[in-house]
Amino acid sequence: PGTFIHMLWHNGTLHPIADRTLTATDRGVSLGDGVFETLPTFNGKAFLKTDHLARMKASADYFSLPFDQNLIARAVDELARADHEPGIIRVTLTRGRGERGLAFPNDPKPEIFATRTVWRDSLAFQKLRLSTSKIRRNGTSPTSSHKTLSYLDNVMAHHEAQQNNADDALMLDQDGHIASTSMANLFALSGRDLLTPQKGAILPGIIRGFIIELAPKLGLTVVEKHLHLRDLFAADLVFSTNSVRFMTMITMIDGNALRQKANAY
Repeated sequence: PGTFIHMLWHNGTLHPIADRTLTATDRGVSLGDGVFETLPTFNGKAFLKTDHLARMKASADYFSLPFDQNLIARAVDELARADHEPGIIRVTLTRGRGERGLAFPNDPKPEIFATRTVWRDSLAFQKLRLSTSKIRRNGTSPTSSHKTLSYLDNVMAHHEAQQNNADDALMLDQDGHIASTSMANLFALSGRDLLTPQKGAILPGIIRGFIIELAPKLGLTVVEKHLHLRDLFAADLVFSTNSVRFMTMITMIDGNALRQKANAY
């Protein structure tokens, strides 16, 4: 590993992470008013960078956040090139400083910063147990379908799962349909059909999109629909997708083992 294992990119310069702090009046700190992306980097290049930045721009546009594509791409590229060892880059955009209250600043000066930490192969292709969370994902809330800094639902759902001796939370939407885990999208393989929750209360994951695009080339038919627990228990394989963990087999839900066909994974 090289020098830049733990680094912060801020205002065009690389720093040790401990060197910089955000002001207390930054709306990302005080209100969760911002968006972020997390992506792995290998051999000096960020994986699926174009897709991640396109999603980030779409979210920034939705929230009326000024978005400097070139500057954000530069942050990602400089952190990726800082060390050819595998890493994890998180790039964050906030609306910047603001007066007390909810109204947008008249002249927003967004903050862009990005961090790099270590990626280890033990993160990918794990087997996980899920516990159904009491916290529901709300399809009417933009925090469900955009990667915002308002992440407490996910944080608390994950904590709840750990309290229930599970590895992650299974989250339902407000109507009781399967949505996602606290950190990943979900798929269920049933024969040659690859089932996944339809858009609404889910984040349109980058690896999710990658899998959906790849599936027909593998002879699979992608079906986006409302899913229920019974669909997961009837499936040949259930797995989750995440940009850092890639694909993860789900082996148990609420203490009940899922049937898995060995050759399906």
